Amino acid sequence: MWNELTRSGVTATEEGRAFYQERLSIFGLCLFVLAGGSWAILAIAYAVTVGRGSPVYYDPISLAGMLHLANGTLAGLLWLATRRGARSGATLHALDVGISLGLIGVWALAGLSIPPPSGVFVGLLSFTMGTLARAIIVPSTASRTLTIGVLGGAMLVGSAAMQVSVVALSCWTLSAITLGTLASHTIFGLRREARDAQVLGQYTLETKIGQGGMGAVWRASHALLRRPTAIKLLPPDRMGEAAIRRFEREVQFTARLTHPNSVAIYDYGRTREGIFYYAMELLDGMDLERLVAAHGAQPPGRVVHVLTQICGALAEAHDLGLVHGDVKPANVLLSPRKNEHEFAKILDFGLARSVEMGSQLTSVSVSTSQIITGTPLYMAPEAFTSPNEVDGRSDLYSLGVLAWFMLVGRPPFEGNTVVEVCSKHLYEVPLRPSAALGRSVPAEIENLVLACLSKKATERPADARVLRTWAVRCCDAEPWTAEQASAFWRTWVPSDTSSSAVASRSPNTIALDVTDRVQ
Repeated sequence: MWNELTRSGVTATEEGRAFYQERLSIFGLCLFVLAGGSWAILAIAYAVTVGRGSPVYYDPISLAGMLHLANGTLAGLLWLATRRGARSGATLHALDVGISLGLIGVWALAGLSIPPPSGVFVGLLSFTMGTLARAIIVPSTASRTLTIGVLGGAMLVGSAAMQVSVVALSCWTLSAITLGTLASHTIFGLRREARDAQVLGQYTLETKIGQGGMGAVWRASHALLRRPTAIKLLPPDRMGEAAIRRFEREVQFTARLTHPNSVAIYDYGRTREGIFYYAMELLDGMDLERLVAAHGAQPPGRVVHVLTQICGALAEAHDLGLVHGDVKPANVLLSPRKNEHEFAKILDFGLARSVEMGSQLTSVSVSTSQIITGTPLYMAPEAFTSPNEVDGRSDLYSLGVLAWFMLVGRPPFEGNTVVEVCSKHLYEVPLRPSAALGRSVPAEIENLVLACLSKKATERPADARVLRTWAVRCCDAEPWTAEQASAFWRTWVPSDTSSSAVASRSPNTIALDVTDRVQ
């Protein structure tokens, strides 16, 4: 019998346990207010009327009155036991069953203490209201509510068997039990459907931690591994069925990335509703966009430190025929590592496209669609004019814009419209970071950044490995040491606004139709 009462799965997860405790607390508070409040009101009425010689219909200190008060006291104890702290699942189950049966027992005794038929009516009414209140407020399966109802109903009918017809009382009691069971079945079923809607394969969505132009990111956990995970959802109405199919193919390629500075992809799939999702490692830290917004322009040594790491990740991706396509500050995450140096991760290969690189040809053909995707502030000129001809050097241009942003504290090309920003990327020569910043920047770093920002892809570094070698040789920049990184992260406090998962939250990622563009 006890297994039937506790095998409902309500406390199978920490979230379920917390919700169960919260609802038990509400249930106890409601009955405490109703029972205790009504006893107090009747006691006041008694005190007012007893001295005037008026008829007394309720004595608060009689047996019936004390049982009435005991009813409120039990409910109050349930509220006090669950309102604070974290009770174990076993404790919550015991409180639920024990207090529920205790309340029914008090109602049965109260019915006996009042002359029939009023006493039986009071007991039956209390039982009905209590059963329905519990079914509505407390998460419970139908079988659990039925079991408690049958046990309590037997107590009620047995206590009043000598006063009224057992058949009639049993019918009314069974009616109350049936209504309560149906209420639990309906409400618990709706809660289960809502919970199941938050489950994607083996992953349970917990909290939403990001929203970008390409989809939403949720903190999740694996049902078996209990591993913290980030899930990115790409609704078909946001991306289109063709884009979803392309992403599904390209996630398979992205999952092949093993570089430590690339975000790890664990899994992917599609829901019955057509939502494509993929599961990635969950990271704590701060992306470069928020870092610069909070702390301003960064030391050249830190910029070099970030560039060398991201170049390593991009080199591996380019070797596999993948172009990231959306390198920007919001897609580079810095995170502290215990007893290690500051670590950079490049995120969101969701816009990655496959390309032919030398003799290597991936099995994903290059799209012929005249659609460009990315963030205009960080896109290479050829991404606007020839979106199907981008290659790894386009990522290096974006990386140059990112480095300029870190050095100066703002992007090199800004404008009031997308067209204005695009025009500057195509035709305007960027300032040297030192001129924009108003103070000196090591010349070697400036030359590296400006080389990446060349309008022609052929004038940029040949590939990510060449750029990384160049960055490592920037000896005139004061290095960003592990001690400096540790000092910075000791002052950093994770929050909803400063911590990051593994996705872009910037709303500036766009898709533009350039079928009628002017070459």
